[in-house]
Amino acid sequence: MVIVIKGNVKFTITLDPSVWIFDDRKVDVHTYFTNNDEVTQQKETDDIQKISAYWDREIQEGAVSPPTLQTEKQFEKEKILTGTFGMPFAPFLRNAEPNDDAARVVIVTEHGDTTISIAEAYELLLCFSKDGKPLKEDGPVHIYFGDGSNRDNPITHVRAFIVE
Repeated sequence: MVIVIKGNVKFTITLDPSVWIFDDRKVDVHTYFTNNDEVTQQKETDDIQKISAYWDREIQEGAVSPPTLQTEKQFEKEKILTGTFGMPFAPFLRNAEPNDDAARVVIVTEHGDTTISIAEAYELLLCFSKDGKPLKEDGPVHIYFGDGSNRDNPITHVRAFIVE
């Protein structure tokens, strides 16, 4: 269940998607393709409102430290057990250090190869978990293009990435 990045690179990289659940770079696939500008703007507004409410409460009531840590841990655990997660491909491709003349990446699968430009490869999202379960039958990853154009039909049965 490992995938290799090889070819026209300085370093061959072996990827093990089974350990990505513990990586802080993972993203929720369901929300990844929404308009990031709107999400970021709404998050900033929500954060400002939360901070304002916190400080208003501090001024009126004094410092209060509610025991919410256990609840937060339980929520995160449940999210991991039921979530659909992906990992951006860019950090792994950067670590492989494609040579200056590298122009494309071939995605090798059991059902044939798909060739994309190196710029498109930096935008890929590798889904490694669906509804809290690893992708064993058609995995180890499903590949989504950065623009979400293949959300309904991801590339499956991935075996390797060859940089050319």
